Amino acid sequence: MFFSLMNIRSILMVLSLGISSFIGKTMYDAGEFKSIHSHFDGRCTSVYGLNGPEDITILDNGIALISADDRWKTLEGIPVQGKIFSYDLNDPLPQLVNMTQDIEFEFHPHGISTYQNKDGEIRLFAVNHTSNGNTIEAFVFQDDRLMHLETISDPLLISPNDLVMLDRDRFYVTNDHGTRTSFGKMSEEYLQLSLANILFYDGENFHIAMEGLSYPNGINKSLNGDTIYVSESIGKTISICSRDSENNTLILEKEIYLDSGLDNIELDKKGNLWIGSHPKALAFLRHAKDPEELSPSQVIRLSIKGNGDHISKEVYMNMGDELSGSSVASVYNNMLLIGAVFEDHFLLCHLGE
Repeated sequence: MFFSLMNIRSILMVLSLGISSFIGKTMYDAGEFKSIHSHFDGRCTSVYGLNGPEDITILDNGIALISADDRWKTLEGIPVQGKIFSYDLNDPLPQLVNMTQDIEFEFHPHGISTYQNKDGEIRLFAVNHTSNGNTIEAFVFQDDRLMHLETISDPLLISPNDLVMLDRDRFYVTNDHGTRTSFGKMSEEYLQLSLANILFYDGENFHIAMEGLSYPNGINKSLNGDTIYVSESIGKTISICSRDSENNTLILEKEIYLDSGLDNIELDKKGNLWIGSHPKALAFLRHAKDPEELSPSQVIRLSIKGNGDHISKEVYMNMGDELSGSSVASVYNNMLLIGAVFEDHFLLCHLGE
């Protein structure tokens, strides 16, 4: 009896130590123990008039396109129609313009991407999360509005997050999870399972382009289109991939560890990557449940050299009082726009010299 009790106590102690170690590792990996010091070499103003400006991309002419959806309302079970706004950075007094006010279907945009052909036609594709499933919505610019072209759907769109267009029809899209159920997704996140993937759409069908990823989030391409960049939020890395010329699968060439919950990727005119990021993942999860809970915001600029070397710089960091849960950083000239997953505003910042 004595030995049985001792064995039980030993087992319970081992289990307790194992659980404590798992919790501690999870908190450490999520950045819970990081010291956050707010800084930015410039000035920022808040732009209101929208909810959930999760993704922002800027056209060559200085028109910013902003994917916005009130995700708190969706979580409350009372979803409202999402929107895509334009915001002219060349206008001394820019105004938000709803580009999707004419659409009549359910619209909750997430990641967006654009492509402009030689004739000047601009197409925009958007990830859309509806009550009936996930889709990709295709639009074309027409008279300062986005005219809907088609809805693209497929069972492979398990959990689409962001996409990057290669031309007017083809694109890559990230599935940030590999499972469909809430329990499965939670298991992927807390156990840091690499079950997610990237899809390639050839204009007619989807194909798996890359597998074994840990929450692939943002995706973009190099200025010449030969290289694909992917951010992994749980993996905390930027994956640099080449494209197979025959089947468009992605080949991992290099990983850059940046120790943060990386979100969307945008490029400036020099080819530098600008990444909106969540330095404290658990703080972001608390913020997602309660607007009063602040989540630090971070912007990282990543410069990749021709010889494969890279330089990363933290351009912006804030405790979350200026903007909580930053998800994207997009640059035009000396202006930096920082968006967020849930907030009712984005930041228009002017970079210091």
